[in-house]
Amino acid sequence: MNEPSPDDFVVVANRLPVDLETPPDGGEPVWRRSPGGLVTAMETVLRTTHGAWVGWPGTPDVQLDPFVEDGLTLHPVDLSAREVQEYYEGFSNDTLWPLYHDALVPPTFDRRWWRTYQQVNRRFAEAAARAAAPGATVWVHDYQLQLVPRMLRELRPDVTIGFFLHIPFPPTELFLQLPWRKAIVEGLLGADLVGFHLPGGAQNFLYLANRLFGLPTPRGTATGGTIDMGDRTVRVGAYPISIDSAQLRDRSQEEGIRKRAREIRAELGDPEVMLLGVDRLDYTKGIDIRLEALRELFTEGTLDPEKVTMVQLATPSRERLTAYARLRDQVEREVGRINGEFGRIGSPVVHYLHASVDRDELLAMYTGADVMLVTPLRDGMNLVAKEYVACHGDGSGTLVLSEFAGAAAELRRALLVNPHDLEGVKQAIVQAVREDPAERKRRMRTMHNHVLSHDVARWSRTFLDDLRANSGAAGPGMNGARVNGAATGSAGAPRSRSSD
Repeated sequence: MNEPSPDDFVVVANRLPVDLETPPDGGEPVWRRSPGGLVTAMETVLRTTHGAWVGWPGTPDVQLDPFVEDGLTLHPVDLSAREVQEYYEGFSNDTLWPLYHDALVPPTFDRRWWRTYQQVNRRFAEAAARAAAPGATVWVHDYQLQLVPRMLRELRPDVTIGFFLHIPFPPTELFLQLPWRKAIVEGLLGADLVGFHLPGGAQNFLYLANRLFGLPTPRGTATGGTIDMGDRTVRVGAYPISIDSAQLRDRSQEEGIRKRAREIRAELGDPEVMLLGVDRLDYTKGIDIRLEALRELFTEGTLDPEKVTMVQLATPSRERLTAYARLRDQVEREVGRINGEFGRIGSPVVHYLHASVDRDELLAMYTGADVMLVTPLRDGMNLVAKEYVACHGDGSGTLVLSEFAGAAAELRRALLVNPHDLEGVKQAIVQAVREDPAERKRRMRTMHNHVLSHDVARWSRTFLDDLRANSGAAGPGMNGARVNGAATGSAGAPRSRSSD
């Protein structure tokens, strides 16, 4: 096919918004919508800007030309099976992911993985350079592509480059363990604007720029700062991501969704209270903690398993990694233990789904659930919490939310818990089940109004406005750089009481 014309706006992410999948019967490959919050957020943005998307199609060892799918111009980046193993499963998810999530499991530092990470980032940068029109804006996303901003600037000094990290940026003492720490920070400094969910992440990055490159420490910054690179300025700030909240609100009110929500409750045996967890099956999400809390509440007699039922949706994730396989085994054993002790024939207490569900089914689950349990040990934002709130404009429902999810900085009327404190989690679940209806309604309506006014359009608009305002002459050099302490204007970002 003919190469598409370069675009004025380009999104660069590890995955395309669609995956190329081969049916189990070996038929013709088909395109299916990719999972994940990044795709959900950025697809909305891209459809309003009519740009292009650079990413991997989800299947190794296939070479595809750029193409248009459902109105989006897509530029596939091919990866071999070895590169998927070393760049994605290895360095991205067995080195960076655990390190950036407070080293909940020990990160692996493998030099071979690092070399492959560099090579793949170079390929993404080259694809972005081809996709971008002269003077284009290129928005690079997430931890898999942290070297791309600098590489792209070397290839295309005419473009404006933004970078946004969708996971937490770690405390400096953890990040400094990374053998390739300077290369990562220098890669990010290739951007004109580096964005994080919370002010703590921005502050951590500014400190590292000072620590690793001898730059002056910024002063008096609340949500970020600027770094003077000599021939240009890098802006660093907090931009808490959100969702298409109005669309979710409207969809959740449709009769088809509400009818399915009633059917789900009927299929569960019409419990008095329906608890819900929706997560990727990941050790950062705290699924095991909420299950342990629920089991103890049943054992103590605090909650009645005849009246309280839980649905746990655990989307399959990174199943070839040892930590994930171990977690699945642990979660499934705990589900079996609870159902063995407290369930009845045909009536399990915990309904566990290790699968993906379509969007309408998920909205029906949100709409039908009385209590949403979001208990990660560490999470950059957690859009599930915001999606649940968006579906409860009538003031029904209660959100139990970990203090260590980025969403806690905004959803302050949730029942906030320390997921490391099992007794605290138990108390929050009991409070959610027994809460006064008037108080529940006040909490939920406050959060619902916030989510409606701070949606994904506001997030992207604020980031891109700041990016374009800050862009200037580009250059890859580090000479003469220094940090300034001017605070950023960060999408109405909440003040942080602790590090991200």
